[in-house]
Amino acid sequence: MNEPAVAACPHCGTIVEGGGYCCTGCEMAAAIIQGAGLDRYYQTREKPAARPGKGRTDWSQVPVTEAEGGRTTCELAVDGLDCAACVWVVERVLETVPGVERANVSYATGRARLAWNRNRTNLPALCAKVEALGFRPRPLTAAPQRDHSLLLRLGVAAFVAMNVMLLAVSLYAGWFAGMEEAYVTLFRWTSLALATPVATWAAWPFYRGAWNGLRARVLHMDLPVSLGVVVMYAHGVWATLSGHEAYLDSLTMLVALLLGGRVLEQGGRRRAVEAALALASSAPRSARRVTGTTVETVRADELRPGDLLEVGMGEELAADGVIAEGRGAVRMALVTGEAEPRAVAPGDRVVAGALLEDGALRVRVERAGADTLVERLAAGLASAADRPTLPALTDRVAPWFTAATLVLATVGGLAWLVLAGAPAALQVTVAILVVACPCALALASPLAVAAGLGAAARRGLLLRSGDTLRVLARVDTVVLDKTGTLTAGEPVVVEADDAVLRIASGLERQSVHPIARAVVAEAARRRIPLPLAEDVREEAGVGIRGRVDGRAWRLVRGRPGEIALWGEDGHVGAIRLRDVLRPDAAEAVKELRGLGVEVVLLSGDHAEVATRIGAEAGVVEVVAETGPAAKAEWIAARRAEGRTVLFVGDGINDGPALAGADVGVAMGSGAASSLLVADGVVAVDGLKPVAAGLRAGRVVERTVRGNVLRSLVYNTSAVGLALAGIVNPLVAALLMPASSALVIGGALRVDAGVARS
Repeated sequence: MNEPAVAACPHCGTIVEGGGYCCTGCEMAAAIIQGAGLDRYYQTREKPAARPGKGRTDWSQVPVTEAEGGRTTCELAVDGLDCAACVWVVERVLETVPGVERANVSYATGRARLAWNRNRTNLPALCAKVEALGFRPRPLTAAPQRDHSLLLRLGVAAFVAMNVMLLAVSLYAGWFAGMEEAYVTLFRWTSLALATPVATWAAWPFYRGAWNGLRARVLHMDLPVSLGVVVMYAHGVWATLSGHEAYLDSLTMLVALLLGGRVLEQGGRRRAVEAALALASSAPRSARRVTGTTVETVRADELRPGDLLEVGMGEELAADGVIAEGRGAVRMALVTGEAEPRAVAPGDRVVAGALLEDGALRVRVERAGADTLVERLAAGLASAADRPTLPALTDRVAPWFTAATLVLATVGGLAWLVLAGAPAALQVTVAILVVACPCALALASPLAVAAGLGAAARRGLLLRSGDTLRVLARVDTVVLDKTGTLTAGEPVVVEADDAVLRIASGLERQSVHPIARAVVAEAARRRIPLPLAEDVREEAGVGIRGRVDGRAWRLVRGRPGEIALWGEDGHVGAIRLRDVLRPDAAEAVKELRGLGVEVVLLSGDHAEVATRIGAEAGVVEVVAETGPAAKAEWIAARRAEGRTVLFVGDGINDGPALAGADVGVAMGSGAASSLLVADGVVAVDGLKPVAAGLRAGRVVERTVRGNVLRSLVYNTSAVGLALAGIVNPLVAALLMPASSALVIGGALRVDAGVARS
């Protein structure tokens, strides 16, 4: 009986009996590509596309930006882009959709920026086109759909390497104890069968990287790795057929170690999750608009200049505007950096994202949607998420190392071919490629970086990537924000009489105002029972009044930093409050200065307050009353002087400074905007993780340089011996894992180095 013919699906590569497409999804995707005149995609792509699947995202709920004339824009993430051809076909297919004005896809970040006419098409239709091609679009705020193929390749390579190593040990032991030829042949062919999927499938990421580098005329680490794997596998096939030693244990171990390094590096990069990719989430999505004698709830993007908004206590403003009616206290810390709420009255300006802590307001809208301060900051910061990756030290060394290895292998092979014939030439060539295999050099950076990221994370600092660690090693200036960074960001009671505090806590026990929380917390700390208050009335921007113990009391604002208690007979006493240092702030500043860096306090608060906080923390240089733009300009000026600047902040006002610094670190309790552009996040309550990050960066940089130096010394010595014919392929196979062990040992000492430094 004849077996049915099989063939690969033209779109996704799935094997199908009888040929043709494997499913209607692939057939539809191919029809879309061919109908758009993009047949060239199938000739230029690097691997088959993924099988199209049905998306589960409700795209109608994804926020978009709408403008006049029907123009609509949106940013999405696209998973599954494996090469430039994938980006090309997504862009071209989307541009053929009627109504699409622009479709830009970034291969580096996987972001797609789309613009279309909503009267002719919509976002669900566009995403369906992308899904039909086999790619996976998702909202920016959704978690990425992780590709587990690299981990699967590592698992296969590690499993095979262990088994091939056991077979190799048996063969090597047979040289001394003796082994029947039948078993020798069985073990060799079994090793070849096991090593074949490793050399062909598991090592595919290195082949792809080498080919992409050659197409771009760049020599990098994947090229010598690929050549080493190919030559070692070819030698293994020849040796197995001819009855010689194949050294396939070195091949499988090499691939497993390199894949392990890549998996570790990817795991380190995922430690700092991109939490809040849109700064606009800081502002509310809806607002209460006054229309005639009625109040209607509308979406924030429907607001227009001239609209009148109602804002109640505890609500955030949805637009920039001027207060038309009412009084209150507005908390502007996320925008200005001031810890204290600001009293506002008719005629004062307020901005989107500000929180009304007291009172009730009517606000006349001046700027809405993309014109608000929050949105303008978001637009200015969006490009920071696409920062280019810095070239690693190993990347700079790799072209020279690769060229030297290839030249020496070629020259050595030709020389021995003339001197001793083909068998000797092959032995020397293989020995050079094996002994000079860049396993140690390729692992030098990712292993140390992964260890450094882990060391920083264990101390409370989550870093976005290994690039950040390398820059931290060069930091010579640390700039700290005040509110929410050096300080806790909430007022606390620093001086109060127990009797005054008792009455005040009774009046404030039901209030949600930050001052009320501070008063009640201090009473609880002193174990003062909270009395029952009656007839309590809270007046926005003024204070609170009521009856305690049968007597009338008023708690009102006094001098700056104070609230005063008044009774029926007059002034009774005052409670002093202020924003205080974080418990570890002074020690953290001392550690930073001990590392030889300059520490500066850069604050939007008043000079008197900023100077006091700076003195308490041990910061010598204090720059006060600086807005968002001024902070970024100050940092830019220092960078222009050749300084490497680390900025630590937490609010919307810190966004430009975080983006403009060489390294930006956000406090984990801060605004979404700070997380958007930050290179790292302090995940615990304190500043000492910042100093730990600097130590980790310096230790990792020293470790990488040491690993590279040891690798180059080893390779220079070993290649020289192989070229002279002293090191044969067996000895080379034994030396290769030894060089990798040196690198792994250096990486394992990173955490201890961070603790000591």
